[in-house]
Amino acid sequence: MTFLINDTIGECKALFLDRDGVINVDYIDVCKKENFDFIDDIFEVCNRAQELRYKIIIITNQSGVARGVYSDSDVFILHKFMENEFLKRDIKITDIFVCTSHDNLHEDRKPNPGMLLKAKEKHGIDMKKSIMVGDKERDVLAGINAGCGKTILFSNKQKETVANIVVESLLEIPKYLT
Repeated sequence: MTFLINDTIGECKALFLDRDGVINVDYIDVCKKENFDFIDDIFEVCNRAQELRYKIIIITNQSGVARGVYSDSDVFILHKFMENEFLKRDIKITDIFVCTSHDNLHEDRKPNPGMLLKAKEKHGIDMKKSIMVGDKERDVLAGINAGCGKTILFSNKQKETVANIVVESLLEIPKYLT
């Protein structure tokens, strides 16, 4: 078995991605593959991140479960579909962390850092070398609260943000990957 230096505990870097609004179009409460439209260029960004040895980890609030709009099973099925679409393009999603709570005080619900910190522990992530990408301020805040080295807001509307970087196109992201 060969071990890569990048796979040493604490040496891994992650590209944390919000789901709705970064990976797929946010139609509000997306829970079926028929309504899951990938955002242009997400595969190119993830492919480049993978080439640079980032672990790709999805961090998503899915309060529709708590609100009774869809089930845990719906989320699981949709995520399997999504992972398979990435795999068809030779992109491996390292992990997906989901918060189904609607309680803003829940440790995992963004902007709280719980999901990112769990990913850090599980995968030996060096947060200072990692990047959080989201389309909402709560995504950026979760990244900051977890100690990510960079936070990127993907938005063509919101300019005032605590994010380090604002991009209007996903294709701008690779220039911030190191």
